[in-house]
Amino acid sequence: MTTHPVIIVHGLGDVAQAVVPGRPIDLVSGSGAALYLGCGWWRAMVAEARSRWPVLIGIDILDCADDASRAVEAIGIGQQRLVLSAKSPGYRAVLAIAEGSGATVFPDRPEALELRAWLRRSR
Repeated sequence: MTTHPVIIVHGLGDVAQAVVPGRPIDLVSGSGAALYLGCGWWRAMVAEARSRWPVLIGIDILDCADDASRAVEAIGIGQQRLVLSAKSPGYRAVLAIAEGSGATVFPDRPEALELRAWLRRSR
């Protein structure tokens, strides 16, 4: 699913902290971020991160929880990888839409480092 360490990010500040070591990372949004931050916000934040650190940002994954309509919205604006619970009533329909657009839908979140929690514990 991923090729670099996966970091949970809640905003550009998290990305900035995560790239400090200078090694490539993959990004995953907070749980259900598509519902409370929006798909457009995620796409804009990732675009800004890629413009600032082009060689350090690998793939990005937006978590849509169980909201099939948010998943369809995300695919519609170009999101290539997303999480949608397999228990979502629209899961199979979203898979079909994703297949037609080249997007990938994961039924579960990848294992990832919660950067904020790790930094709090390390102080």
